Amino acid sequence: MTAGNTAIDPAAAVTAADTHPFVLRVRDYAESVLRPAALDTDRAGVTPERIAELAGLGLLNHTAPAEFGGAGIDRNTDRRLHEIIAGACFNTWLVWAQHAPMAGRIAETPAPRAPLADRVLRGELLLGAGVSDVRRYPEHYLRARKSAGGWTFDGTLSWVSGWGLHGALTVAAVDPATETVVTALLPVGDRITSAGPLPLSAVTGSRTARVRIDQVFVPDAHVLTAHSLEHSRHLDLGVASDARGHHFGLAEAVLRELEQSEFGREVAEVWRPRVAEIRSAAYTLADQAARLGGGDHRIAERLSTKVASGEALSTLTRALLIARAGRGLGTDDTAQLHARSALFVLVQGQTTDVRRAQLARLAR
Repeated sequence: MTAGNTAIDPAAAVTAADTHPFVLRVRDYAESVLRPAALDTDRAGVTPERIAELAGLGLLNHTAPAEFGGAGIDRNTDRRLHEIIAGACFNTWLVWAQHAPMAGRIAETPAPRAPLADRVLRGELLLGAGVSDVRRYPEHYLRARKSAGGWTFDGTLSWVSGWGLHGALTVAAVDPATETVVTALLPVGDRITSAGPLPLSAVTGSRTARVRIDQVFVPDAHVLTAHSLEHSRHLDLGVASDARGHHFGLAEAVLRELEQSEFGREVAEVWRPRVAEIRSAAYTLADQAARLGGGDHRIAERLSTKVASGEALSTLTRALLIARAGRGLGTDDTAQLHARSALFVLVQGQTTDVRRAQLARLAR
C-alpha cells in the first residue's frame, strides 16, 4: 500500500513528538498509572479521580492556545498523545477522546465566546459528545427547532461515553425543515438524563449510555457551528474514513505483549513493519485530505487503509489470545481486553461506506 510521494512522512513526525516535554509527561503517566490499572478500569469504569488527573496534566485543554493555559499542541503531537493513551488504557482514551479536540476547535470560533466555552478552553470541565446520530438522519436523529434567541434540541443520543463525568456535552442536532446541522454546547442539567449505562461487551469501563435530551433550549451563544447536512457529511468523511491514532496505539500495545511472549515473537516480527506501513499511509492520506478541506479526496485508498488497520488489530489480538492459551480469556488477562477493544474499533465511526468496505474485503 502506498500513499503517494511526500517529502515528510507524517508517521515519522508523530514518532518524533516523543521528545516533546508534554508528551514525555503524558507517557510517564500512561505507563505508571493508566497501563497498570487498565483491567481494573475496564471492570469498574473511568473515575472522576482519573479525569482530575488528566486535567492536572493539562490534557483537557492541550490543544488550546497558551493564553488559556493550553499547550498549543500541533496535529502530529496530538496524534502521539492519542496513540499513547489508547495503548495504555482504551477505556480512558475513549472518554478523553470525546473531549480532546474541542478546546482547539472552540479557540478557532470568533470572540466573544460564552463563559461555558471559555471554561472548556481553560480545561475546567470535561465535555461528552453526542454527534454521531447525524449519520443516521432521517431514520434517527436529535431534532433542532429554531427558537427566539437560539434553538430547542429534543431526542435521544444513541451513544455518550463518560456519562456522569461531564459538565457539558457537545451535541449535534438536525433541523428537518432546512436540513441544517446545529452543533452546540449543552450544560448537563435536569432535562439531560440517562436510564443507565449501555450493556456493552467492549469498552465496558467507558461509562457509555443513551442520553435523553428533553426540549433543551440552546442559546445562540452556545452554538459552535450550523452547517447544511451536505456540508456536515462532507466534513464527517474526514473523521470516519481514516485510521487514526488510537488504532496504532492499541496495535503497539499488542505488539509489545507479543514480543514479550515466547510464542508470539514471530507474529510481532512479521506484523510490526506491516503496522508501520499502514500507519504511515493513514497519516499521509489524512493530511492530504485535510489540506484540501476534507471530503472524498482519495477516499477509496483511505477506506482501504482503515480496513487494513482493523484487520491488523483483529489478527494481532487473535495471535495474543492464542499465545496466552486459555488463560488469555481470563478477566485478569490483557489479551481478552485488547481483543474486545479491537472489536470496538471495527464498529466505531462506522458509516455506510466504511461498513461496505469492511465487508467487501471479507467477501474477497
